[in-house]
Amino acid sequence: MTNSIIEVNQLYKKYKEADDFSVNNMSLVVEEKEIFGLLGPNGAGKTTLLSMLCGLIKPTSGTFAINHLTYDKNANDIKKIIGVVPQEYALYPTLTAKENLMYFGSMYGLKGKDLNKKVDKTLEYLGLLKFSNKKIDTFSGGMKRRVNLIAGILHNPKVLFLDEPTVGVDVQSKNVIIEYLKELNSKGTTIIYTSHHLSEAQDFCTKIAIIDRGKIYAEGTPNALISGTPNAHNLEDVFISLTGKELRDAI
Repeated sequence: MTNSIIEVNQLYKKYKEADDFSVNNMSLVVEEKEIFGLLGPNGAGKTTLLSMLCGLIKPTSGTFAINHLTYDKNANDIKKIIGVVPQEYALYPTLTAKENLMYFGSMYGLKGKDLNKKVDKTLEYLGLLKFSNKKIDTFSGGMKRRVNLIAGILHNPKVLFLDEPTVGVDVQSKNVIIEYLKELNSKGTTIIYTSHHLSEAQDFCTKIAIIDRGKIYAEGTPNALISGTPNAHNLEDVFISLTGKELRDAI
């Protein structure tokens, strides 16, 4: 038996002055302990959907619930159980890695020896403990990406939202991040993940929704999507089949 942890029902979002909806009549269900991938071209609506689910922007219409809670009635309770790792680094460049993490941990209500121990343990796991007292602006992209991830998971969130968590990093950093996320998931954290790395998503996700122009074009396990698409050998073939070969450059 499975239990839903996110339920989205007929969700719409249209930005002011925009001609089209960024999210257009979207409905989906995410089960507990899934690694749910949201895949789509540039401008497909992935980040807009994540921003609504994280409470950063309001829908134009429609509803959604996280752990059976809604923002209009239970915003503070939702914020306690979600973690957010944005695509852009949400770190203070002139502070050290540890100073950043101690600050973010305190914002979640963590403190003292417990917080210090959690920060050191996670830095060590992600290969950063020896750099903990170095300023963030001296870090490589992969190192910043790993610290960015730690900042979003210190409070052991029930649901973790990840927007392109491995973009622009070296292969070694990417592997460390993915393995750590798999461990978090094995301990019960549900993960919602966007990426342009289709081979990574194929191996990482338990379920995937391919979205374009604000709508879901297909949803299922990676294997089911591949087997259900004629002449598809991998997720990239499925993606191209559904979203086309048109370039999605935008200004």
